[in-house]
Amino acid sequence: MDVRTFDADTKPLLALVVAICAVSTSAILVRWSNAPSLIKALYRVFFTIVLIAPFALRRHEGEFRRLSRRDLIGASIAGLALAFHFSAWFESLNWTTVAASVTLVQSQPVFVALGASLFLDEDVSARIVGGISIALVGMVVMSAGELTAGASGAAPLYGNALAVLGASMAAVYVLSGRALRQRVPLLPYVTVVYVVCVLVLFVLVLVRGLPLVSYPLREWILFLGMAIGPGIFGHTVINWALAHVESSVVSVSLLGEPVGSTLLALILLGEIPGVLTVVGGTVVLGGIVIAANR
Repeated sequence: MDVRTFDADTKPLLALVVAICAVSTSAILVRWSNAPSLIKALYRVFFTIVLIAPFALRRHEGEFRRLSRRDLIGASIAGLALAFHFSAWFESLNWTTVAASVTLVQSQPVFVALGASLFLDEDVSARIVGGISIALVGMVVMSAGELTAGASGAAPLYGNALAVLGASMAAVYVLSGRALRQRVPLLPYVTVVYVVCVLVLFVLVLVRGLPLVSYPLREWILFLGMAIGPGIFGHTVINWALAHVESSVVSVSLLGEPVGSTLLALILLGEIPGVLTVVGGTVVLGGIVIAANR
């Protein structure tokens, strides 16, 4: 085998491994922080903008200028959905286990498949229907497990519902950006999306009357860690890998996040998921694989 061919095949896969490890830390960092959920979401996205915007503006100044009103509207819808995704998911981690929250929020491919069928006139195949049905059964089993397990969160059904809401908002984010990403390079697109996301979160923080800056150094380190780890080394690397490997490989690899997060929660938080939670989570992931890989 040619060495260059080996590198071309191997580097994106190694990048995916790094990315999945990085995104698996997100739930742990959120749990470690004592700040309000909206504040965590705000500063995660804010610091991500601070890190990528200078590079994006320098490399893609012309693409920013060529953005049309339609492009800006599409990116704004995506940014709005991303803001609600982060706020719902971060809050869910206050009420249910890491295993349940991360698995349910990863069900967004199911909502993407459903939304594409309803709003983009894509065919609803028996495979999609079957995958969604299996995932829904898994969610019910997982929620039952959260209610009966001793390690459940303070309000597991509420936390699980927030995680599912977060998944649906992530699906809106993906669907609204699907056509736009075919015309606009990655960095200009995500920069606009993140700016809108931060503005929405900022308004929500003001409405809630939450303090913006009165947090100890530990919290600021965690906010920055959320941006660098899950943000830059996680989602940015995943988006880079999409240009080098099949989307089906990437979508399946993302299912490693619930596994990684659950293991980290076990080691770092002492959080042991119940049997039904594990079984239900496995069923959910199976349904995602079936629905997402058409």
